[in-house]
Amino acid sequence: MGSPESHKLWGGRFTRTTDPKLEKLNCSLNLDRRMYAEDIEGSQAYARGLSKIGLLTEMENDQICSGLDEIKIEWDHNEFIVKSGEEDIHTTNERRLKELIGEPATKLHVGRSRNDQVVTDMKLWLKTNLAALEVTIKDFIQIIVNRSLKEIDIIMPGYTHLQRAQPVRWSHYLLSHAWNLKNDCDRLENNFKLLDIMPLGSGALAGNPFNIDRESLAKDLNFSDITQNSMQAVSDRDFIANFLFWASMVGIHLSRLAEDLIIFSSKEFEFISIDESYSTGSSLMPQKRNPDSLELIRGIGGSLFGQCCSFMMVLKSLPSTYNKDLQSDKESMFNTFDKLMSILEVSAGTVKTLKVNQEKCKSALSYEMLATDVAYYLVRKGVPFRFAHNIAGQVVAEAEKKNVDICALTLEELKAISSHFEVDIGKVWNYENSIEQYQSVGGTAKKSVLNQINKLKKWLNERDVKKHE
Repeated sequence: MGSPESHKLWGGRFTRTTDPKLEKLNCSLNLDRRMYAEDIEGSQAYARGLSKIGLLTEMENDQICSGLDEIKIEWDHNEFIVKSGEEDIHTTNERRLKELIGEPATKLHVGRSRNDQVVTDMKLWLKTNLAALEVTIKDFIQIIVNRSLKEIDIIMPGYTHLQRAQPVRWSHYLLSHAWNLKNDCDRLENNFKLLDIMPLGSGALAGNPFNIDRESLAKDLNFSDITQNSMQAVSDRDFIANFLFWASMVGIHLSRLAEDLIIFSSKEFEFISIDESYSTGSSLMPQKRNPDSLELIRGIGGSLFGQCCSFMMVLKSLPSTYNKDLQSDKESMFNTFDKLMSILEVSAGTVKTLKVNQEKCKSALSYEMLATDVAYYLVRKGVPFRFAHNIAGQVVAEAEKKNVDICALTLEELKAISSHFEVDIGKVWNYENSIEQYQSVGGTAKKSVLNQINKLKKWLNERDVKKHE
């Protein structure tokens, strides 16, 4: 009869040792050690559950929970010693517990599988860290709100197709990104709902044979509900896929913001200047100040989507219940979290410290951007919009033919195009007037922008009160 390999939880039926190459590939401890606290928390709750049904004595439960507390302190202080041959965080914590308390440690795993243990750990970890991401996003939104209020009177060109379109407030532009981030926070609700369903007590796939009180376990671990099918529970990674897709959307939003700011900071625009603390230089060209912070954000935004696609391909052909392919879930989860947190923090820092060149923004405005306002002027004179649009186009063409701005056309020249033009057309050639006509909710008028700021402030305050447990 062969002896089980040291520190492995499954060696009883094996007579040969694991090939070192497979052992290296199979080991996930370098990743899942980040969940040591969650693994300990889950084990302590499970020990209490076993104690309630008589599978552990009160003394054994106390020994296990105290031993796990000691193990957590070792991890917290970076004093925990990992030994060779340990596959994962579950194995290494159980081995250390046995060293500390002896035989009671061998009773902890009864009815429990690493299949339900790991998915419980991941849900606990992600609940905590999604909340941290939410706080970071809210802090970023607050930065945008503060800038928007302070710089509300700065006017800049608004763009479609990267061509000058209509004048807008700089604050209105900034707030467009704040609303994207708010939507990202709102989408987190579904993530939290999926995370709040506890799989512990599902065993390997068939369930728990000792009638452990799963509702009590859920309450102990701060879950609001329990899974209803053990086979689904151990293989469920929808909550990871949801997180990865959500992170991809946040990454896309940050990437688009970064792209705008890269363009706006170029010498061709010079609307903004990126602070030196978020810029780098060139090893060859001493005059350069490169927006590397924004370029890294843009690049990482793409890699987040790559992580999502990669993990979805892992899931798509798996048979039911647990398969070792799922071990890649932790790499995707941790990498995505780390990258997203990093680019959120750098995005917030870049936006907080950049400087706006108000004069450059103003000088980039051109009267051709008021062509739509000419059409609106005619509509207010009773001209149907499609006719007004055509007339405004003729005005633009006439100005181009004469090589002048549209505001330089005389009233007589305008009347030659349409008799609806009157002396009050002069009021149209004013950027502030143009902006202030967009008074309705969501527009770029000062009143509307202030309304946006107030709504976001209210939402931020309400979000502070709400807690995800």
